[in-house]
Order: sequence, then C-alpha cells, then structure tokens
Amino acid sequence: MRPMIHPAMDDVRPEAILHALSDPDRAAIFAKIMRAGCVDACSAVAALGDRIIPKSSLSNHLKMLRDAGLIRSERHGVEVRNHSRWAEVEERFPGLLPAIINAYAPNAACRTPSID
Repeated sequence: MRPMIHPAMDDVRPEAILHALSDPDRAAIFAKIMRAGCVDACSAVAALGDRIIPKSSLSNHLKMLRDAGLIRSERHGVEVRNHSRWAEVEERFPGLLPAIINAYAPNAACRTPSID
C-alpha cells in the first residue's frame, strides 16, 4: 500500500481548502467527519441523503480532503480512520471553515468542535 501523505499545516493553502470544499459531496463528507471527530469506517460517510457514494468516488473525495489538509487518515489493519483537522485549520485560517460549511447549510449553525 502507498503511504498516505498529509501536508504540514504550514503548507496548507486556502485555495486548496476552497477547491476541496467546492464540491458539495466533499463538503458533506468533511462535515460528517468534523462532527464525529473521527470516523472509523468509510461507510459512515458514504451515505449522503438517500444515495450512497461509490467506493471509488469516496476514496477520491477522501484523498482530496487529505491533500488539502482537512483530514488526517490512519491505517488500522484493513480500516482507515479519518480524523478532522478542524482545529488546526481554524487556528491557521480563522473563520474559513465555518464560513464554507455554513454556506452549504445556511439554516444550520456550525459550531467549532470542542477541543479536549
């Protein structure tokens, strides 16, 4: 298996974040991971409303989120656990993520996940 590359937060660019979250499916996937903090199974984020994202598309979406610095993925046996990097991104680009996520759901409040 190829290693998963995660950019250092200093290398994360706002244009990469904007590009990654410009797709409504990726934004919804990221929002699910962000709310959960960590997602142990890809199937947990594959369902968007009444449709299921195919595995190949889901893998591509997760790679784009990872490459943009929005998630961190760790292999655990055959599973890949995806963690939100919300706090790190929010520290580097204050207000960017809530603005983007809220743009997709203007009636839903977007709260920063609690940091323990």
